Amino acid sequence: MSLIPRSFYLDDIFDDLGRGAKTFDMKCDVYEKDGNYNVEMDIPGFDKKDIKIECEDGVLVVSAEKNNEVNEEDTEKRYIRRERVYGKVSRTFNFADIDEENIKAEFTNGMLKLTIPKTEKVESKKVIEID
Repeated sequence: MSLIPRSFYLDDIFDDLGRGAKTFDMKCDVYEKDGNYNVEMDIPGFDKKDIKIECEDGVLVVSAEKNNEVNEEDTEKRYIRRERVYGKVSRTFNFADIDEENIKAEFTNGMLKLTIPKTEKVESKKVIEID
């Protein structure tokens, strides 16, 4: 017989040791293929409407925000443990040679796929004469 109940109050503290705080990440892979940059990013637990993608001057920002909306049914609940995280997370990528007007995005089963067309890199190197 155990004197300490199975769901001990310090479970949250011990579960988080070694993992850091309760947060969510946007793990991603970035690669080149067929003249495009490709970004595949895991954003589990979010809906398409929660994700915002912006691009300006070669800087691509992907952000996702999930609010802790409480409805009337939730006010009657007495949570013993809550592990779902609410808040905002974002990632920033810098690209020098992209066609910002033709970026394509697809979100399926918690994975965001971006196809970012590359443009021809224009040489802007200038030799300066010394007087």
